[in-house]
Amino acid sequence: MLGISRWAGKGGSYRTIQRFFTSTIPWDAMNWAIARIALEKAKGVILIAGDATTVTKSGKKTHGLGKFFSSIYSRAVPGIAFQHLSLIDVEKRTSWPLLVEQILPKPKSEKAMSSEKKKPKRGRGRPKGSKNKNHRDVPLNAEMTQVQAMLRQLIKLTEKRITLAYFVYDGAFGNNAAAQMTRQVELHLISKLRNNSALFFEFEDKGEGVKKGRKPIYGAKVDYSHLPECYLRSVNDKKEIRTRIYQMQVRHKKFAVPLNVVVIYKENMKTGKQARVLLYSTDLTLSWENLIDYYRLRFQIEFNFRDAKQYWGLEDFMVIKEQSVFNAANLSLFMVGQSQALLSSSKEQSIIDLKARQHAVHYAQALFKILPENVKPINIQQLMDKLPVFGRIHGDKTAA
Repeated sequence: MLGISRWAGKGGSYRTIQRFFTSTIPWDAMNWAIARIALEKAKGVILIAGDATTVTKSGKKTHGLGKFFSSIYSRAVPGIAFQHLSLIDVEKRTSWPLLVEQILPKPKSEKAMSSEKKKPKRGRGRPKGSKNKNHRDVPLNAEMTQVQAMLRQLIKLTEKRITLAYFVYDGAFGNNAAAQMTRQVELHLISKLRNNSALFFEFEDKGEGVKKGRKPIYGAKVDYSHLPECYLRSVNDKKEIRTRIYQMQVRHKKFAVPLNVVVIYKENMKTGKQARVLLYSTDLTLSWENLIDYYRLRFQIEFNFRDAKQYWGLEDFMVIKEQSVFNAANLSLFMVGQSQALLSSSKEQSIIDLKARQHAVHYAQALFKILPENVKPINIQQLMDKLPVFGRIHGDKTAA
């Protein structure tokens, strides 16, 4: 807050900044006001991408403090976490932050109860008297309930000015509950399954017929080491790596709907090592090229987190109250969108160059205030063009 007040100029005292962080601000409308200028002009598909990010924190007073998994440290770390939704322009390959909400840790009593209640071991086979579960009407956990509410808010916010059809999330949503949650808001989910998921082809009636009961829906189990050639879509050799891509419509016994699955199979021709990735979508008509491309574009949201932490204070704010924490996180992501909008209409090529120009303008304004009145005329435009060059990392620096 002190850093912001130093650069805010007139009307931006430290006390004013403190009041700002405790105010209720419509961040969703502000983010949409910036993003809609670019997205309404987009000719291609627009995706909704979601992900969570963890901010490390010390101390004991920050609202929502707990232990959350961090991909940077590959373990759970003390800190706070935020759920984030953005809109991705497939044509421009740019992510625009829109909604940010804090993820609250589970209460300690709930954790203790979940650890104590371990399911007793039972014998093989189906228990007597058990009934089939309704996989369409499934309970949602706290994370999915929060994400679903955010999706509804985002759809309402855009006011149908843009067409939204796909929601992209990482492997954490590779389950039936996530698929049903997404379909309830009339979107298709694109996510990732475990690489050893038990998948089954659709049942094919070979003329023998079914004697009793309903028609089976599960056919042969998918054998990843011997996938039929009829599902092969692409083969690519690059150096020593051979990549084969398969697409098929299959079923999973935990999912209520058939899935459009793309298997990316990689093999090192020299060492024989193999790896595979299973991407899926609830849209059965989506081509394999688009499914892979849309899932890859989900990583653009990680660049938003990087910029927010590196340049706009997401990792550095020191407020502890609920509203202040919410405002600090939203301010960081708002500045990511603001800087993207400024970069698209300026000569700068990076956020560092953009900040260098704004610093230079601030220094020049301060310099003009202390110049004597009888100084010789100064070409202000020429000065403004030359000053930002000193802090720039891209472009010609000899112009100064």
